[in-house]
Amino acid sequence: MSLSYPEHVKSKLAQLFPEQTEYLQAVNELIDNLNIDKAWYSRIESDNMLERLFLPDRIINFNVQWRDDNGKVNINQGWRVQHSNLIGPYKGGLRFHPSVNESVLKFLALEQTFKNALTGLPIGGAKGGSNFDPKGKSQGEILRFCQAFMDELYRYIGPNTDIPAGDINVGSREIGFLFGRYKKITNQFDGALTGKNVAFGGSQARIESTGYGVIYFIEEALKRYKQSLASQRVLISGSGNVALHAAKKAIKAGATVITLSNSEGVCVNSDGFKLAMIDNLIEENTRPALDKLAEKLGAEWHADETPWSFNADIAIPCATQNELSSEDAKLLIDNGISYVFEGANMPCSAEAIELFERNEVLFAPAKAVNSGGVITSTLEMGQNAIFFPESFESVSEKLRALMSDIHKRCVRDNDKSYLKGANNAALSRLLIAMTEQGV
Repeated sequence: MSLSYPEHVKSKLAQLFPEQTEYLQAVNELIDNLNIDKAWYSRIESDNMLERLFLPDRIINFNVQWRDDNGKVNINQGWRVQHSNLIGPYKGGLRFHPSVNESVLKFLALEQTFKNALTGLPIGGAKGGSNFDPKGKSQGEILRFCQAFMDELYRYIGPNTDIPAGDINVGSREIGFLFGRYKKITNQFDGALTGKNVAFGGSQARIESTGYGVIYFIEEALKRYKQSLASQRVLISGSGNVALHAAKKAIKAGATVITLSNSEGVCVNSDGFKLAMIDNLIEENTRPALDKLAEKLGAEWHADETPWSFNADIAIPCATQNELSSEDAKLLIDNGISYVFEGANMPCSAEAIELFERNEVLFAPAKAVNSGGVITSTLEMGQNAIFFPESFESVSEKLRALMSDIHKRCVRDNDKSYLKGANNAALSRLLIAMTEQGV
């Protein structure tokens, strides 16, 4: 493979999609951090395998027409990006947020394809959602929107075709509304969606799985350096499901979690949040008002700030994509951060990642660290297929074992860079499937 081929692919995709900055970010991150085995060189170029792999199989775009509580008909855009089913049916979450667009979903679907390949499980990659904003909407409005969304989506999903799950603003309530509509339309009770309530086919430990998986991976990484989470000071961004469950598991392991954040600012407790407080926030099942929480705890509230200017050993961004900029990375580096683990989907900008790697900060990417959710979703698929549920303990044990396996694959492929190791391990599996299946 000539050195110009990867750059040719980057250039061509940039020309095709010049305004899709998020998608091109994912393409560039992958190409810039691959170390392809020489045995594959000529085959990859002659069969144009990178371009084939980076372009989604199909993008489904549709209008979602729904009626609000005042009787007004609203229209939102809905998408499903089915990126690759080389190694299994399409699998990836649904996101309801005003920032959702085609570029963001292509970015996430490409990342999901590599993440799912890295798990070792038989699942392809996809992502979907809508620019619908559930903030301020009544339960009835969210129900009607979900039903209208599924009226369009049901044609393209199924237990052996494409199995959506939840993501930002799509939790068990929304999945329940979506599944109820799917069941009525198709007259099928099957595993076409994951993240369901355990009362009707959901998996134990699904809510906890992404946050817990983050900590399982971190523990494996720290073992390499004969360290543990005990006594480590940890910065966590976000205050949703992933952030809170990662915080809970870290505290139970002896870490001192000193930050939680939201779009309005950051709550800083220099003595560390207590486990009981995190449990209370999880049980409330609503986005916490962190400014009020800071006042209640006697902690600091920093409006319009992020967690990255405070001293700690480990940073775990758990909010959203590209939340951690190059300026944030410089602050972390200047404050002596040792480890950065991506808890959300690609929360670090490309420039931030480059700074971490250049300054020898151990950086582990989302495609490895954030895999807990899709792992448990796949376990839910298996339970649905055989009509037999598993216990919380059984799912948790499998989750820990699979996160350990992901860590081993990363280190096996590159013992100096988790980013390159993860990319290479996932790419190898995808290339084998592509080669065996033909064009």
